[in-house]
Amino acid sequence: MVRHQPEGLEQLQAQTKFTRKELQSLYRGFKNECPSGLVDEETFKSIYSQFLPQGDATTYAHFLFNAFDMDRNGSIRFEDFVIGLSVLLRGSVTEKLRWAFNLYDINKDGYITREEMLAIMKSIYDMMGRYTFPCVKDDAAFEHVEQFFQKMDRNRDGVVTIDEFIETCQKDENIMSSMQLFENVI
Repeated sequence: MVRHQPEGLEQLQAQTKFTRKELQSLYRGFKNECPSGLVDEETFKSIYSQFLPQGDATTYAHFLFNAFDMDRNGSIRFEDFVIGLSVLLRGSVTEKLRWAFNLYDINKDGYITREEMLAIMKSIYDMMGRYTFPCVKDDAAFEHVEQFFQKMDRNRDGVVTIDEFIETCQKDENIMSSMQLFENVI
């Protein structure tokens, strides 16, 4: 079995907004779930699905895995995980928005298309489960994507660039308040 040794704590501390103690705690949890020091996609899906038992988190977990798998080698190293987590939990608004853009840009071409956005939205609705209240209509994901593109695709070229994404999100109060939700969770 391939084992991965993470970079030194000092280097990770410099790259993240976590303290030494927090990094040690995160590493213990990571190693407990993934003794090899690497997480493959199936393990990631399994772990992630435990948090959302009411729906099917498989597809969303796939997209999330790809956002964390920075070097695209099919596994997440502790460093990848902790750097992404640092951005999500303690990053600036712009850093969080860049991370979110990366999640939605499935093929990593620098643009979000309607198809990419729809794939992500459908996976989110699947993850929420059929038994959410109020009930989610079948065409809700499509409607959500259409609203998203109305706001974001400023030049009407059918794709959303990182600049369009960040600028629009920063002007939207609902998006901005949801970005603040997870700060300092750990």
